[in-house]
Amino acid sequence: MPTVLLYSSIMLRRLFSTHPHLPFSNTLFSMVKDKSTVISEFNDLVNMTPAALEQWLHTSASTGAGWHKDGDGDGETVGHERQVPKCGRHIVDILQRNPSRDPSKYGEDDIAHMRKVVSYCKRHLAQEEAAKQNTESKSYKSLKNWGHDAQLE
Repeated sequence: MPTVLLYSSIMLRRLFSTHPHLPFSNTLFSMVKDKSTVISEFNDLVNMTPAALEQWLHTSASTGAGWHKDGDGDGETVGHERQVPKCGRHIVDILQRNPSRDPSKYGEDDIAHMRKVVSYCKRHLAQEEAAKQNTESKSYKSLKNWGHDAQLE
């Protein structure tokens, strides 16, 4: 978590603990999902095997799922260059290190990344119906880069 957000979070907690009459003082921090919820949702949403995800990440369909930085449609996409290898490979790593998906075997870095995956997948599944219907859509391909194959639901 960036230092600014951590600092802001700490300051807000202090403010609300000393001023409980403020709006949202009791609900603001309950919006953050606990570890068990994140793990459960990650395990539900990431429906690809580590081998299938790793294989997918090396395809041209995977690399073409984002926006092109040069604007002309040539070369690697921004999302693949900056996020997918890191994020997709992190998902593969999490799945390979804990094939039984035992909650006690996840580290804090794993939970933090799982939280990102859950947030991304839920947001895009809610917003983009094309991901469920058209395997050629960027939505479908992008979700697959994050370990969710909408065709396997």
